[in-house]
Amino acid sequence: MQHPRLVPLIVACALFMEQMDSTVIATSLPAIAADIGTNPLALKLALTSYLLSLAVFIPASGWTADRFGARAVFSAAILVFILGSVGCAFARSLEGFVAARILQGMGGAMMTPVGRLVLVRSIDKKDLVGAMAWVTVPALVGPVVGPPLGGFITTFASWPWIFLINIPIGLIGIALALRYIDPLPAETVDRFDGTGMVLAGLGVSGLAFGLSVAGLELVPWPYVTALVVGGAVFMTLYVLHARRTPAPVLDFALFRYQTFRASIVGGFLFRVGVGAIPFLLPLMLQLGFGMSPFQSGLITFVSAFGALGIKTAAAWILARFGFRAILTANAVLAASSIAACAIFTPSTPVVLMMGILLFGGVFRSLQFTSINTIAYAEIGAAQMSRATAMAAVGQQLSLSAGVAVGALVVESTLRWTGSTDITAEDFAPAFIVVGLISASSALIFARLPHDAGSEMSGHVPVKAAEPIAAAEKADRRLG
Repeated sequence: MQHPRLVPLIVACALFMEQMDSTVIATSLPAIAADIGTNPLALKLALTSYLLSLAVFIPASGWTADRFGARAVFSAAILVFILGSVGCAFARSLEGFVAARILQGMGGAMMTPVGRLVLVRSIDKKDLVGAMAWVTVPALVGPVVGPPLGGFITTFASWPWIFLINIPIGLIGIALALRYIDPLPAETVDRFDGTGMVLAGLGVSGLAFGLSVAGLELVPWPYVTALVVGGAVFMTLYVLHARRTPAPVLDFALFRYQTFRASIVGGFLFRVGVGAIPFLLPLMLQLGFGMSPFQSGLITFVSAFGALGIKTAAAWILARFGFRAILTANAVLAASSIAACAIFTPSTPVVLMMGILLFGGVFRSLQFTSINTIAYAEIGAAQMSRATAMAAVGQQLSLSAGVAVGALVVESTLRWTGSTDITAEDFAPAFIVVGLISASSALIFARLPHDAGSEMSGHVPVKAAEPIAAAEKADRRLG
């Protein structure tokens, strides 16, 4: 539209604030707990309450954006996130801190899917690859930057600044959104699916929360099992409800589009490995190698440079090779970089580790850009809001599943070896398992047609290019 280059940056900055904040407090929990007078383990509720809030409110994001306008909801979501951040900074009790994190989660639940909706409604499909390349950066850089930044702020300043820095960033984001993003009203507004919202909220929150805490020893196993099973039951009830509802809050009918189905299913498998990396790698470097949180953060941070480095080339690569070829081959390359972490030992040169993580960041970034873009290749304007909500739910569940799988494999390895102390060798099987799961996504992407998403990538398959070339030769002869 009027600002095709500025809109992606506005959305990306807001999403970066949300993604970074969701991980930045991990290294600061002891300091926060000491100040508000509670146990650091009890403060884990701040992490889980945020995830729960995200899971509950994401399904409603599509309808809310249609009803009140994508720009208005996106700006309001940033404001809610800021208010939650202020609440966290000035909280002086566990209850107050958890309540503020829930408020933050409400804002984050709207920011991510509605931010993407702003993007797909503002940018022509042929320009969406380049735009989406920048919006995928926060998902890769945020979890990497968060822990070392949290440790740095807590060490050299004070923990409230972790949340207070969101105020100027958020206010600038709101001002830019209101100035440079068009109102983006929906053509039609469906009736709100209240029953579906309750069922989907309970289902997604049960699955996301249950998977997030599985194997982390935060919640007893009977409760974890009850959460996951309960979430699955509510999601089953929701699917039955959605079949007889004209406009369900999560529209599974979108899976009839092959590109959308591949993006969600293949993307889920791929993100399992990506979701496990921010959990497994810092633990291995700190518990297995004896590094400090700041030292491990400096090593893992290098993947962010790889993620940023490929952004300018993503559109050219997809135009040259097409979505199908890139998604299939790059899934294997990115998964290999995840599995390669299994070879890390305390004696592995830091340069080698950083090199593998750097190239891994390149492959994962290109894959995220491709997965997130092709989801909308066949989606019409009227379905965009439901598509972004569905994509956000799939992403949330896949990242939670990645943490769960990684934690379960490490725990299983400890039980197999009979060890009580975690060593570097205990992480190797986990990296291999999550790498294989990510690689399996290539089987989904390989089934895409050769011209999948060609309107977005500009790629012309060989078979389609042959008659075009023949016609051009004929024209030259006649000329």
